[in-house]
Amino acid sequence: MSSPLAFATVTATLKKFLQEAAQAMVSGAQVITGRPRVEGSDNGASTSPTIYLYLYQVVPNVAFRTADLPTRRSDGSVIQKPQSAWDLHYLLSFHGNETALEAQRMLGNIVSVLHAQPLLTQAQIRRTISDSETPFLATSDLAEQFEAIKFTPLILNLEELSKVWSVFFQIPYTLSVAYQASVVLIESPDIPRTPLPVRERKLYLVGFRQPVIERIRSQAAAGQPFMANQPILTGHTLMIEGQQLRGSEQTQVRMGEENVSLEAGNVSDSEIRLTIPATVKAGVQGLQVMHVLRISTPERDYRFVESNITAFVLRPTIGSITFQPNPTAIALNVTPAIGPKQRVVLLLNQIPADPPAETIAAYTFTLPPRSEDDPDLTSVSIPIDRVRAGDYLVRLQVDGAESLLTVGANSLYDGPTVTVP
Repeated sequence: MSSPLAFATVTATLKKFLQEAAQAMVSGAQVITGRPRVEGSDNGASTSPTIYLYLYQVVPNVAFRTADLPTRRSDGSVIQKPQSAWDLHYLLSFHGNETALEAQRMLGNIVSVLHAQPLLTQAQIRRTISDSETPFLATSDLAEQFEAIKFTPLILNLEELSKVWSVFFQIPYTLSVAYQASVVLIESPDIPRTPLPVRERKLYLVGFRQPVIERIRSQAAAGQPFMANQPILTGHTLMIEGQQLRGSEQTQVRMGEENVSLEAGNVSDSEIRLTIPATVKAGVQGLQVMHVLRISTPERDYRFVESNITAFVLRPTIGSITFQPNPTAIALNVTPAIGPKQRVVLLLNQIPADPPAETIAAYTFTLPPRSEDDPDLTSVSIPIDRVRAGDYLVRLQVDGAESLLTVGANSLYDGPTVTVP
């Protein structure tokens, strides 16, 4: 990288380079840095064969302008030294005896030399820095820049060249050519914090195998078939079917907010079987297969790769039901436990009496909201009000998942029930 002296160092080195090339063609030729001047005037212009080297524009380099990002952390401390990249645009104007065509001879040799050697070498830069004529460049470090500075002719049409010359007030146009020097990297003096060295390297190489879930089926009890569309309850056995389901070390299943470990005998590449634990909440739950690696020091479990997510509905199961008279409420035991943020709705449907009433009553009641810090509940008491006396079928909805009703021999729903006096 380079210090802020980089621009001046490039100009000084290019001047010496051009000086040697010009004198090889026209004896006594000289190179002057600065704006073109009127030949033979009293403004200091030389009447001898002369090349005016003028840096007329500096533009950001497109290729390297963001190569140093990021340079700072969120707290403002330096990650790496900020570096800006620039292209320098030079105008070379040629003056000399027109009868001897000195300007054209110098131009021909300059473009030939810059085509044959279109860059500044480290040796050229170091000679310029150590030259007694340029003591102000003694601390320049341009020679250490990793990217060589290259020269490319700029193709300027007549209009563009006229615009460049228009900035030289009352200076008549003379034979000229433009070159671009690229790239000059200027580095900030900011010093980044040096982190501690890496004490021990921990590298792990594991083949990537993406598990894919294709279908879920459930089994209500041992010996019964696995079915795709039957209601799923706590304690049922799930069969996950797919591809590349078994991990190289450990395989886990994320079910809702729970990570379920698996027995090795229940996992294969195409099938996983597991029993739904009571810790998984009722409602719509996501199911995902995870390949886990035990790495690091001390060893920890890392989820290396995860499958697609498949959803299923886990329905609540009602246990005992009790009517509470004062205040009137329905108390239920329920599986799985109900979390404090879950929405619970009680549905009551009157069982027709004999003879049936003119209308069959149906009611909906909601469990009052609870605090997020409340514990999970396996029994709830839901207040009811103005319920007609009679026998009722009871259903419970937890986050939209509804408990099941039992069916009697007469193919009618017969439970679970509660009697409201």
